[in-house]
Amino acid sequence: MFASVRSFFAKKGVLEVDTDILSQTAPIDTHIDVMHVGMGANKVGYLHTSPEYGLKKLLAKGSGDIYQLSHVFRAGEESPLHTPEFMMLEWYRVSMPYETFIEEACDLIRLFLPNQKIEILSYRKALLQYAQVDLTQKDLSPHVIPFSKDATTWDRDTQLNLLFSHLVEPHLGKNKLTVITGYPASQAALAKTIAVDGMQVARRFEIYHSGIELANGFDELTDPVEQEKRLTEENKKRMEMGKESLPIDKEFIKALETLPECCGVAVGFDRLMWLSTQAL
Repeated sequence: MFASVRSFFAKKGVLEVDTDILSQTAPIDTHIDVMHVGMGANKVGYLHTSPEYGLKKLLAKGSGDIYQLSHVFRAGEESPLHTPEFMMLEWYRVSMPYETFIEEACDLIRLFLPNQKIEILSYRKALLQYAQVDLTQKDLSPHVIPFSKDATTWDRDTQLNLLFSHLVEPHLGKNKLTVITGYPASQAALAKTIAVDGMQVARRFEIYHSGIELANGFDELTDPVEQEKRLTEENKKRMEMGKESLPIDKEFIKALETLPECCGVAVGFDRLMWLSTQAL
């Protein structure tokens, strides 16, 4: 599988790179927790949860199209579909149209899940179709109460994640690849946003097979001021949830000043291997 991936990108002229796994700053996401590493001399480092920041720093320096196969680390993620350490394939394409990039991500997955048809659904349509929930509905309490009374106190995005994971995801990618697009703008801190039917949605997509998420991709945000604002907001949400605030990577923010227009996607390589060997 490694050889097939490398051949896929070599034919397209996409360069393989290797960025730092350990750094003194951390990717910031409300729902993803990082692992701390003692670096000596009372210094604390963080194992990356994705090579994204390092890859974007290279893109900003003119690397052109790049990819990385990398072990990544996420604290506390243990379930049949999660492990604290796993392999991620992440790549970026400069100036490639968003829709074309989605097709390429599907083509990569179909190296290992061949002959799969592609279905494209908006997040809003999928939520309505499988959960009977309209994304414009302000009060989601009637829908989340059956899962937990405590869920009525959660913020809206956490409630949506609950409904989507339990009521929508199991239906996605049955004998095909299902691409979900148009996520709520609040659920993509690193993506551009656009107005659709009077709502701000993120230029973000996810690809599913057999009810399992395999890929998460963005039309990447290139505005450093907006990016720092969003990461600061993510830290506030973390603290509201009783989590620690994480240091913002100023070099990453600076890199966005020269980051070219690009799309990026991360593929859960272990899950793809699992599905391709029919280990389910």
